[in-house]
Amino acid sequence: MPVPSSAPTEHQLLRDTVRHKIHAAIMDGTLEPGERLNDDELIAWLGVSRTPIREALSQLARAGLIEMAPNRYTRVTTPKAEEVVEAMQTLGVLFGGVVRLAVPRLTASTRKKILAQLDRTITELDAHDVPAVNHDALSVFGLYVDACGNENLQRVCRDTTDGLAFRLRLPNLDELIDWDQLTTDFRRLRDATESGDNVAAELATEAIHLLPGEKQHRPG
Repeated sequence: MPVPSSAPTEHQLLRDTVRHKIHAAIMDGTLEPGERLNDDELIAWLGVSRTPIREALSQLARAGLIEMAPNRYTRVTTPKAEEVVEAMQTLGVLFGGVVRLAVPRLTASTRKKILAQLDRTITELDAHDVPAVNHDALSVFGLYVDACGNENLQRVCRDTTDGLAFRLRLPNLDELIDWDQLTTDFRRLRDATESGDNVAAELATEAIHLLPGEKQHRPG
């Protein structure tokens, strides 16, 4: 029997190119929360037909970056205050396992890079620089994802974390969570990463993301 080819088709590659471009425009703010996405305008911008655009938008909707209602609207997701805790906890479930796997595997150069990124994030937390924290906190956990060595977990994270993190892009995020405690927990993550204590790093990550039950493990 003929063996099916696993090579991506031109159509698939086009769809993925469109998805990456729209994804990048959402994440860098070119396409703003709540902005409606018109097929004709997207066709003019991207220079492709309607089909790969609709397929790319459907994928972005599954990732949580696009909201779609048939015959009503297609628009960039608008972060909502009531979604903050749920989004953070979901990220915590993912990133807790990532950090536990990654910390024992870190090379000296990767550990140095992560510590530098954590120092940057902690400085931004101290300054209450919400937009910078929104960007750099996700970036630092991306470094742990790259280092965790589990391809399945990496795939899940890369498919879902942007949509979840996008829900935290609220200008008043520091009013919705305990900012001082968040800063303390990031310092705990930094210390545990530096010392190579992957369990302490996992617990700090879960605390950062508001998962319940971790306080009982804290010393003192």
